[in-house]
Amino acid sequence: MKYWLKISLLLCTFGFLRELRPSEPYVTEYLAGDYGNLTTEQVYQNVYPFGTYSVLAQLVIVFLITDLVRYKPVIVLSAVAGIVLFAMQIWCDTLGMLQVAQLFYGFFTAAEVAYYTYIYAKVDKERYQIVTGHTRAAILSGKFLGGLVAQVLVSTDTMNYGELYYISLTTQIISLGVSLILPSVPRSLYFYATDASPSSSPTPAGEEIAPQFSMKNATRLLCYHLVSSYSNPIVLQWSLWWSLATCGQIQVISYIQFLWKEVAPQHQSSYNGGVEAVATLLGAVGAIAAGMLNSNKRRSCYMLCNSICAAVLGALLLYASQTKVLWVAYVNYVLFCAIFFFIITVAGAIVAENLVEDSFGLVFGINTLVGLLLQTILTIVVVEPGTGFGLGLRDQYLVNGGYFVCLGTIYGLGILIAKLCARSSNSKQVHITT
Repeated sequence: MKYWLKISLLLCTFGFLRELRPSEPYVTEYLAGDYGNLTTEQVYQNVYPFGTYSVLAQLVIVFLITDLVRYKPVIVLSAVAGIVLFAMQIWCDTLGMLQVAQLFYGFFTAAEVAYYTYIYAKVDKERYQIVTGHTRAAILSGKFLGGLVAQVLVSTDTMNYGELYYISLTTQIISLGVSLILPSVPRSLYFYATDASPSSSPTPAGEEIAPQFSMKNATRLLCYHLVSSYSNPIVLQWSLWWSLATCGQIQVISYIQFLWKEVAPQHQSSYNGGVEAVATLLGAVGAIAAGMLNSNKRRSCYMLCNSICAAVLGALLLYASQTKVLWVAYVNYVLFCAIFFFIITVAGAIVAENLVEDSFGLVFGINTLVGLLLQTILTIVVVEPGTGFGLGLRDQYLVNGGYFVCLGTIYGLGILIAKLCARSSNSKQVHITT
């Protein structure tokens, strides 16, 4: 087996195990039920927002140190954080300890950036597209199987919600072992960048000298990538769309289980695992379909399409917020995931095609960070009872639906106005020439 394929297989094994967490579809059911003396309101207002703030704060740190420590240490620590997180959720049963566990959840989630960028430092550039497909497929496969396993075990009464956490803990322990045997990375994109000078050329024995740490080179490259990327109006426009859409999507998926629990008979939503599995599968189909498009050639058309799709997402959320039928909420969520992953893949492809070489990781991280920052603000305003409005579950999804409708309307009107102005300008030029 070729060396690059071995590395890709190892990393994909780690990613698959990392996402194979059957407990995830039933987190809310477990924490507000079997976990301890916690109510749904306590989990909703005192636990989940804490996790949101933790992810944002640690994403900034992880984003800065991942390149500095050259990826692998962050991947290993993310596996350790996953082990601690699930161990605390199994054996600790107080609100305070659950909030402490959210600190580890924050690092576990933020460290995903190291998983996605590690492979680019280990394989040649001509392999980027295929290894990107491998890593994405591994993540989606783990999520799909985790949801499917959870649904089968819960539906057959083989395990309860709490016992699913033991499977999640086991997969994290195995993923730690896999992360430890990942090869170390001698270079990185910024702090240990490969220098084009003769001193970095291969030795007579054929061994390449590892790049040396350079703050000067890192600063120069970072500034160059930032300026060249965000001074491009196409990148700026689509990055803003990306961040705004990501903000809404994270808010929706973070609290969707509370809505299901609210709608479900006796407030017991028992089919979350199967719904998450189907949503993951259709989300992958949507992403693949978007990847087959040549989005960059007809950007305005795809922006209009994305705007219409965003308005549709808003309509789905508005309907789900008012329904009293659990299966309607389930179906709306599945459709939401399929449409969202289609439009976000279109946005990502257009951004990537208009960037300078090697700057996608930086732009991806910044756009995600902006999306999380906006989502944190939305959480404070909508969820927090002290500093914000402290809205109920249905009212929150009314806000989420209105958010996507407004997003689609604003961008859609912007595209239509731009097209009308362009036509008016062209007609004036034709009139002058005649």
